Amino acid sequence: MHNFQANIASDVLLDLSGAGPLHARLAHALREAIRSGRLPAGSTLPPSRALADEVGCSRWVVNQAYAQLAAEGYLAATVGSGTRVCDLEQADSPRADGPSSASRAATPGVFLDLAPGLPDLRAFPMRRWMTAVRAGAASMAAADLVYPDVVGHPRLRQVLAEYLARVRGAQAEPADLVITSGATDAIGLLCRTLRMHGHTSVAVEDPSWHRLRDVLTAAGLGAVPIPVDDQGLRADRLPAHRDVKAVIVSPAHQFPAGVVLSPRRRAALLEWARGADGLIIEDDYDAEFRYDRRPVGALQGAGKSSVALIGSVTKTLSPALGIGWMTVPRSWAPLVRASLTRPSGPPVLDQLAFAVFVQTGSYSRHLRVARTRYRARRDQVVRALAEHLPDGRVQGVAAGLHVLLQLPTGTDAAAVVRQATAAGVRVANLDTYRSRERPEAPGLVLGYGNLADHQVDEAVALLAAAVRGLG
Repeated sequence: MHNFQANIASDVLLDLSGAGPLHARLAHALREAIRSGRLPAGSTLPPSRALADEVGCSRWVVNQAYAQLAAEGYLAATVGSGTRVCDLEQADSPRADGPSSASRAATPGVFLDLAPGLPDLRAFPMRRWMTAVRAGAASMAAADLVYPDVVGHPRLRQVLAEYLARVRGAQAEPADLVITSGATDAIGLLCRTLRMHGHTSVAVEDPSWHRLRDVLTAAGLGAVPIPVDDQGLRADRLPAHRDVKAVIVSPAHQFPAGVVLSPRRRAALLEWARGADGLIIEDDYDAEFRYDRRPVGALQGAGKSSVALIGSVTKTLSPALGIGWMTVPRSWAPLVRASLTRPSGPPVLDQLAFAVFVQTGSYSRHLRVARTRYRARRDQVVRALAEHLPDGRVQGVAAGLHVLLQLPTGTDAAAVVRQATAAGVRVANLDTYRSRERPEAPGLVLGYGNLADHQVDEAVALLAAAVRGLG
């Protein structure tokens, strides 16, 4: 780029010099101009095409910078009114979005959300989703208005089969896919199928998502915990449980340990499944969000005959959409279909809308922008933890929407959670996800998906105060 300065919005000079991608430098320059007041609240920024011409870059660079600042709460885009600078003072005041840290705990139900489980709901691509809904509705035929296929609409299954093969390296045909209302629904369906055919227990990662226990109990199955270490699930422990013929595992990014299943463990797990005639239920958790490198391919791609691959839009778009999917091994397909007494997936219109959303590239574009946003936010969280809680230790690879924080030995993690909640910060105790409590190894699971960037330092500082308050 030949020009490292630009004048915008009432001749505000932006300094774009420095290292790093141009879109990051542009976002930094705009952010500093807003913070300093050189771009006051209510200012209208130029259209992306106009600013791109002035800077001498592509519109993509400007759109990336605008999207990043909108996610951070600095900008707001309104159809017909352009992109405007938000009133930061109003946004931070007790009368606007929420109370200050001093009064936050005194206001019931108002929290800085450091709990895992949600994506950035402020960044939901509403306009593109509504366009997909309209396109999906326009494509509906009269036959789509009858009782839907219990395994999902054929068009979405075709689109997802192509997408999973291209993006996740899966071996998926449309006939192998079942559309569900989310990962929980898919796991519940498979567990009911297992119970109907004589299974009494399923192996699960330890620690793992605590609601799995409820899903298994509802299906009449017991949970057999298998330890997780820095290489993922201890697959070598499975043969000792001769009555276990199914396991639920998250190879791409394990929750909550944040580790990736190693190649040796992947091979051992597939070997166990072949030898035991077992079923691997692969929860493709956080596979879309890997920041240090490209994500590993789905385990299902190497073991189609023994792996059911499960995914959803809960962490990528919103849990409110209730859209998920799973691939089913051919030998299991008749059993799963027999377990489906009614359609378990989302309404047909939503299925067609998501098919359009994926097919037109809107889903991939959303994920690219989200990866940039979450990577920067994770870095901000890690820096804040190093500053405010230097005795803590962050574990796990750079991926996903959460980090695992190991607390100093002797810390009462449950008490920290209570203290933080009283201060207005929502966090999760690592023991919640363990099969048994381990007070000798205290830890917290901290989510940053739905935490605004400007709230990170405040949330971590309040958490650190809660830890220090316990001595």
